[in-house]
Amino acid sequence: MTSRERLLTAIANGKPDRLPATTHTIQKYYLDKYEGGISISEFFHRHKLDRIDWIYPFMPDRAAGQYWSDPSETGYEGIVSDNWRITTAPVDGEEYPTTRFTISTPDGELSMVKQKNEYTQWVTENLIKEKTDLDVIAKHAPHFICDQQMVKEHADAIGDEGIVRTYIPVFDIYGQPGCWQDASVLYGIERLIMETFDDPDWVKELLGVLQQRKLTYIRSMAGAPIDLNELGGGDASTTVISPDMFNEFVAPFDAPLIEAAHEAGQRIVYHTCGGMMPILEDIAGMGPDAMETFTPPGMGADVDLAAAYERIADKVCFIGGFDQGYYLQKASVEETKAEVRRCFDAAGKDGGFIISPSDHFFDAKPELLTAFAEAAAGCIY
Repeated sequence: MTSRERLLTAIANGKPDRLPATTHTIQKYYLDKYEGGISISEFFHRHKLDRIDWIYPFMPDRAAGQYWSDPSETGYEGIVSDNWRITTAPVDGEEYPTTRFTISTPDGELSMVKQKNEYTQWVTENLIKEKTDLDVIAKHAPHFICDQQMVKEHADAIGDEGIVRTYIPVFDIYGQPGCWQDASVLYGIERLIMETFDDPDWVKELLGVLQQRKLTYIRSMAGAPIDLNELGGGDASTTVISPDMFNEFVAPFDAPLIEAAHEAGQRIVYHTCGGMMPILEDIAGMGPDAMETFTPPGMGADVDLAAAYERIADKVCFIGGFDQGYYLQKASVEETKAEVRRCFDAAGKDGGFIISPSDHFFDAKPELLTAFAEAAAGCIY
């Protein structure tokens, strides 16, 4: 099989020619530090991994008065409108490079502060400070759409070498694909959890506003040759919230997005970087085509691949399950290959399994990535 055929067969919960092996997003930090600055395409060829091309096909709905901002004027490159203008300003005196983002609307201003380092970025001041800020978002935030032409160009370019993957849009400036996870970025996860007890109706209103923006985009994807769309995020894992909270505040808002994606001819992978075992059936019950990350205890989560396989393997494709912290950094080549075989024996014997580091990584030994791919190539059905 080609990499494309292999990956799509597994995503359909079928049995390909051998175990597909890939990674989550490839970090520029890793490519620069360990691989001499090669491209993502060269990375997949060098290590003989099954290729996934990540794209971000979001565009303004010009009929709704949206357009791309001019970063030379505002410091921000993104989708805006006359009623939703975003500007940036540096914040001095901080340990890390820090930027304040200000959203100007006819009904007042909102602001968010982000910091970054060579690895990643994070929020230090949430956008929603008062509950009434949600009214401004609901009234003025753009509902952007899918750039079908961009998708087609990328799909044509990759051909049979791999698949095209993206995510359901996150909120402007910074967010996550799932409704609950997006809300946690906007309001702060600790405050959001407390509000589920103090003011659950407001939390559901917030989730509904975010859901509608995502639905607009999902419906615009109909016919786009995207192979896999990510939904979810870590703040809905049982490392963070309870199963009861998941079933009241996560599943009711994300399940309709999955249904809408299927109606648009799209596949969904539900991403849970954190505890999954208590909610495996709940996630699968939302109807995604695949689930990830199946993060093992060595990476700080709780997944027992063999036990998870026995519970839900007939319902979804598994993606992930591999402990990149040890087996791509500290292990011997033989240990890494043995761990690939162990994962295959636990969750891959009947297909529907794509082995992958449980999430993206920053540091890894290239020779262990090669060993990872070689071992997977030897796991034949």
